[in-house]
Amino acid sequence: MDITPSTMRGLYTAISTAFNAQLGSTTTHYQTVAMTVPSTTAANEYPRMDDLPGIREWIGDRIVHDLSMQTYTIRNKEFEGTIGVRISQVEDDQLGFLSSMAAQLGQNAAQFPDQLVFPLLKNGETTKCYDGQNFFDTDHPGYDEDGKETSVSNFAAGSSPAWYLVDDSQVIKPIIYQSRKSFQLIRKDQATDDTVFFGGKAVYGVDGRCNAGYGLWQLIYKSKLPLNAENYAAARAAMTSIRKRNGEVISINPRKLLVPSTLEGAARKLLLNEMAANNESNEWKGTAEPVVIPLLA
Repeated sequence: MDITPSTMRGLYTAISTAFNAQLGSTTTHYQTVAMTVPSTTAANEYPRMDDLPGIREWIGDRIVHDLSMQTYTIRNKEFEGTIGVRISQVEDDQLGFLSSMAAQLGQNAAQFPDQLVFPLLKNGETTKCYDGQNFFDTDHPGYDEDGKETSVSNFAAGSSPAWYLVDDSQVIKPIIYQSRKSFQLIRKDQATDDTVFFGGKAVYGVDGRCNAGYGLWQLIYKSKLPLNAENYAAARAAMTSIRKRNGEVISINPRKLLVPSTLEGAARKLLLNEMAANNESNEWKGTAEPVVIPLLA
């Protein structure tokens, strides 16, 4: 194959098509626990997210709920992935693998938010969030039915594989995925490009700017106790009893149960079986959807 501008344009078109097709069709899971927030600067600052008030009857003047001056900052980071092919391979028509490699690059780019988000859950009991406590903690500052301060837990310690109960119905979610620049395919395959002129390689890469951080701890519960009916019920009760500053119960609806692959059987048994182990009706059937996340292993 002769190396001409037309040849390289055709090669890039094939690579770009494979990349974009896979980028758009790859299944991802981060949306279950993360809200995507656009970013236009090097970092975003977030107020205490539990400062948002509810809706009340308007009697007299408005009651202004000032957002806390205590902020939580997520700084964007740069990420890249690059592949190269020798020009001699283009000349010899040895390109059968290239579309597959470009498609894999597209899949990697699509799944990258998963790789940022789910490690935050795995490390949440040792990493602090906006209220100064670890994200998964037994001593979050909260409120009782009279609006008095009390301790609230979203974590159960133990030695079993961790599982996570999530309310994914809210606008604000447990995790923030912050996107500054989406991953885009870039080419360096022209005869005048340094990679071609000096190295004899056509290079194709993706780069993006993004990061992830903690959002509302109230919407997720982590347990390292065995995944059974008793511990599942305790997790649901803990989540659905969390209150606002005025003492009202927050409307939390745990709808997803995130588990590593090792707990798939236990999760399906708990949430999908008609009958419980004691041959009685399974009261927890359909109360949440089991979602297997291999990155939580």
